[in-house]
Amino acid sequence: MILDLHSHSIVSDDGRAKVPNYCQWIRKKDLPLDGFVLTEHRKFDFDSDYSALATEFDLTILKASEVETEYGHVLVFGVTRALTEAFDFSDIGLPLAKVLEESERHGAVAVPCHPGRTRVGMCAHVESLGIPAGVSIVEVFNGGSRGTEDDAARALAETQGYRGIGGSDAHIVSHIGRCATAFPGAIGTEAELVEALQAGEFEAKSWKSKSSESSS
Repeated sequence: MILDLHSHSIVSDDGRAKVPNYCQWIRKKDLPLDGFVLTEHRKFDFDSDYSALATEFDLTILKASEVETEYGHVLVFGVTRALTEAFDFSDIGLPLAKVLEESERHGAVAVPCHPGRTRVGMCAHVESLGIPAGVSIVEVFNGGSRGTEDDAARALAETQGYRGIGGSDAHIVSHIGRCATAFPGAIGTEAELVEALQAGEFEAKSWKSKSSESSS
């Protein structure tokens, strides 16, 4: 099963895509996706219900969050109301250690995203802050990465023994599915996604160039 684990809708302050349009685009372009995860910036969208859309387009549509720490941006999968009360998702200076600790305590998984990116990626901060404890997965393929940013992410993952995921980081409809993550089994809920990530059996995929890339 292939899921794009990093996307944004108009619920995010800088998102320009509506969720129905993502679904239409995936089907129109026959993208190799079984679904996607909406990782809205600095919040968790408890209000939106995409179950009817998921049924109509035969896609898995899940929700997560992207928060901001001193090490850069971090995707949080398996968000619950209790977790949103454990730390302020809107805070742009969250301690990564707290995000990791509280995510684990509440049965969620925190994943630093686009680590090779200037300022908002983990690689930009390890020299001054050191390698953080508790990270086990990072995003190695990001649809919005430029130049050698993904190379830096993969190098970090290889050096530290991190597993790698992929996500498009789409903010507009045509970017959905540029990168994704393949899982061996079916995933239909946020809880099942967390279980799959914790199991460690997944593979990051990228279709940004003509030649497909992959990284375990």
